[in-house]
Amino acid sequence: MIMKAALLALAGTLAISAHEPLSELVIGAPMPAGDKMMKDVQGGDKSLSTIKGENGLLVVFSCNTCPFVVGSEGSAGWEGRYPELGTFCRANKVGFALVNSNSAKRDAGDSFSDMQMHYKMHGYNTHYMLDENNEVADAFAARTTPHVFLFDKNLKLVYKGAIDDNVDDPKAVTKHYLNDAINALVAGKPIDPATTKNLGCSIKRAVVEGTH
Repeated sequence: MIMKAALLALAGTLAISAHEPLSELVIGAPMPAGDKMMKDVQGGDKSLSTIKGENGLLVVFSCNTCPFVVGSEGSAGWEGRYPELGTFCRANKVGFALVNSNSAKRDAGDSFSDMQMHYKMHGYNTHYMLDENNEVADAFAARTTPHVFLFDKNLKLVYKGAIDDNVDDPKAVTKHYLNDAINALVAGKPIDPATTKNLGCSIKRAVVEGTH
């Protein structure tokens, strides 16, 4: 299963090469695109800056279609951990937004109506937002689904990368990267590691006319 998932991820990353190079968001950088309004399945249009909690903000780029998110034969996928993560964030006064930037797949499972159905079906309990034309993903240099970005109360980046170290089985996780980062953030302690390897399908960006 891991080999199959790795091949899916490798194939997906080829989509990125058709766009301008993305500028990496480094630890300590301010959150970009904070005022960009996005449609939220919970209702209305919201910006990431308005979702921030007292202790910070978690942004996870996600979708309805990637096997790293939804799972496949032999793999649980990471989205089964989203509801628990939402509860954990609220308990720690950290805002949490899932962002769907798969603009090239709006007619193939990642439309807003698909997001609404997926949200209900899988018990999501946080914001799930539509990133039109993958503008927010580009600003973040987000590359995969999922791709995690954690910001402090001043909206400075303190952690980016993966949720944990086992997409296949939540019971087999040995490194709880994101939970550990949130605990350290709230406690005012250094986050180590502050960067981990994000693993997933590439974000399916729409090809903008005139770009190569």
